[in-house]
This record gives sequence, structure tokens and C-alpha cells, in this order.
Amino acid sequence: MPGAELDKVATWLHNARHVTVLTGAGISTESGIPDFRGPQGIWTKNPAAEKTATLQYYMSDPAVRRQAWQNRVNSEMWTAAPNAAHHALVALEHKDKLHALVTQNVDGLHHAAGQSQEIVIEIHGNVRDAKCMSCDWRGPMHETLERVRAGEDDPRCTHCGGILKSATISFGENLVAADLQRSQVAAGRADVFLAIGTSLAVYPAAGLPEIALRNGARLVILNAEETPFDPLADVVVRDRLGEALPALVALV
Repeated sequence: MPGAELDKVATWLHNARHVTVLTGAGISTESGIPDFRGPQGIWTKNPAAEKTATLQYYMSDPAVRRQAWQNRVNSEMWTAAPNAAHHALVALEHKDKLHALVTQNVDGLHHAAGQSQEIVIEIHGNVRDAKCMSCDWRGPMHETLERVRAGEDDPRCTHCGGILKSATISFGENLVAADLQRSQVAAGRADVFLAIGTSLAVYPAAGLPEIALRNGARLVILNAEETPFDPLADVVVRDRLGEALPALVALV
């Protein structure tokens, strides 16, 4: 980010009454977790892999579920650590210049970095829990993964026999209404809205910048690839997030 733009965004943040951040998979790539739609993205390299994240296929096809459980067992998320970009957002909160953090990520790295749970909204759920699609059962994911490692390739709910899934929001699955409402309120309150590492292609999360702009917020996009909102943004940054975010926060 050129120095003049860095100073400008830092000034906006410093003067803002309410700052809202939306993060996507791009903030976690420097932690070793591949994104989905980037040049090296999971779905870019293997479009069929998107089926494991689509509720219709997951619920109807045992082969898709078996693949999904193998993906979970072998996921980089279990060993990944927060990177400099995650830590920069914690520092921004400590400066009282981050008031809501909506994340499309399910990896829990914002929590691991030390972000206050009160301000984090995991709009697409998380991988820390498993849930039954038939009853209300919910439990720690690691317990279900142990069953997979022990040989169950499509584990079922021990309470009702229903299909188990991670507590993430799949394509075709409704968001948690309260999380969406909190996110929309936070976007509407923002003086400055930062969209970080997100393609802004998946709704309703991608609708949050629209709400912010409609209410007069400055929109700053930090993402390696182009997004549909670039023409509407006040500033667009293509630099590595692990470098750009710490540099920005240091000036606030």
C-alpha cells in the first residue's frame, strides 16, 4: 500500500466511531490454510470438491460425506496458527478501533489470536463442533473425528442415528438468523468498513459492504484478487495481508 493511502486509511480509522471488519479465506492463507476461489484455491483446482460444502449433495450422497470426513480429518485447520494479519486485528481492537469482526472463516484463528469473543461473529459457523442434522445434538468435533480415525467413514448421531456434519454453514443451508442480524447492524453502524481477504462473492455476507456504503461508510478492500466491489471502494489494497495490516494498524 503506498504511504499516502496507508496514512489516509489510518486517519479514517483513528477518527471513526465504529469500525466493522469482514474477513474471508484470504486472511488465513498465510497460516497455511488454502482459500477456495483464488488461483490455488481448493475449488479452483478441484471444482468437484465444492460438493462437500453443498448441503444437497452432502445429505443425499454417502460418497460426498465420506470425502467430507476425510477432508476434515486431514484439514490444515487443526495445526494452523494465527498470522500477522490476525494479530494486527487484535491490536486494532486494543486501540478501540475495531468494534465488530464478521468472519466467513470457520477456522477459529481470530479467537486463537486473542480477539474478544464478544465482537467476533462467525457468520458461516465453525469447525470446532459437530452437529446432527436430525436432532439437536451438538458436540466437540474432535470426538467425532476420533470415530472417523477409528474406522467410521460416515459417522452417525449416537442419539438418533441422524447424519452428522460440522457446525459450519453449507451452501443451501440457512445462516443463523441472529448472527446475520448482528452482522447487518454492525455494517450499518460502520464509519469505516474493511473487507479483508474476501472475494465478496458469497451472499448474504457479500451484502454487508452494500449496507455500509448505503449508510455512508468508507469502504476499504484488502484482497489479492479483484472483487465486484472494487469500483465502489474508497481504497483497494492488493499487498500481502501479513504485511499491509500490521503496517496500517501501527499508524492508527
